[in-house]
Amino acid sequence: MLADLDEAPPGAVIILHACAHNPTGIDPTQEQWTELANLLEKKKLFPLFDSAYQGFASGDPDRDAWAVRYFVQRGFELFTCQSFAKNFGLYCERAGNLTVVQKHGATKAAVHSQMTLLIRGQYSNPPAYGARIVSKVLNTPELRKEWMQSIQTMSSRIREMRKALRDKLVALGTPGNWDHIVNQIGMFSYTGLNESQVRVLINDFHIYLLRTGRINMCGLNTGNIEYVAKAIHAAVTGAGATASCPCDNKL
Repeated sequence: MLADLDEAPPGAVIILHACAHNPTGIDPTQEQWTELANLLEKKKLFPLFDSAYQGFASGDPDRDAWAVRYFVQRGFELFTCQSFAKNFGLYCERAGNLTVVQKHGATKAAVHSQMTLLIRGQYSNPPAYGARIVSKVLNTPELRKEWMQSIQTMSSRIREMRKALRDKLVALGTPGNWDHIVNQIGMFSYTGLNESQVRVLINDFHIYLLRTGRINMCGLNTGNIEYVAKAIHAAVTGAGATASCPCDNKL
C-alpha cells in the first residue's frame, strides 16, 4: 500500500476507510496509520476518509475515529464522509454527513459554494427524517447511552462469531491457518477461499458469498456456525460434490 501511494501524483485524493475496512476486514494499526500520514504529508496527497462503520469495529465509536482525529491533529486538510446507515440501522434513509477540515477560514466560502453547486445538481434537498433520528439520539444522554450499548453488543457478537468459526475450523482439522478470521475486524472477512471452493459452498451447501471469498460475518449465528464451518471444511478438503482440488489457502 505504501509503495502504491508513493507512486501517486501530488494532490491526488486518497480514499481511506476509517475503520472496519470493507471488503477485507483489515485495518491499519495506529503505528501503520502514522506511516500512512507521513507518506501522504510528504507526497502532498489529500485524504478522504470513508467512515461507514464507526463503532462496528471495536465497539467504541471514539476508538474507531482514531485515524481521522489523528490526521486532523497532524494538520491535514481532509474530507470525511460519515454514514449512519449501518451503525444506526438507517439503511433506507441513507443518513450521513460530509465533514470538511480546512487549515484556513478564508477558503470556507469557496468550498461551500462548490459543495452547493454539486448538491443542487445531484439531489437538491436530502431527506431529513433519518438525520433527525441521529441528531435526537446523539443529543439525548439516555438515548446516546443506549445506542452505545447497542453497537457494543453488535460488535461483540461479530467478534464472537469470528472466534467461533475459527475455533470450529481448527477443531475440524481444516487445512490452512485460519487466524486471519479473528485478526480481521468489522462486518466483513476475506476467508482465503479460492473461486472453486466458493463454488462448492454455493452449489453444494447454499452458502452464498462473493467469488473472492469475501463474506459478511453478520450472517453467522449460533444456529448455523457449525454448518458453515463443516461446509468450508468440505470445500477446502475437496469433500464437496463439485470440489475439484484440495485447498490452496495460504492465509
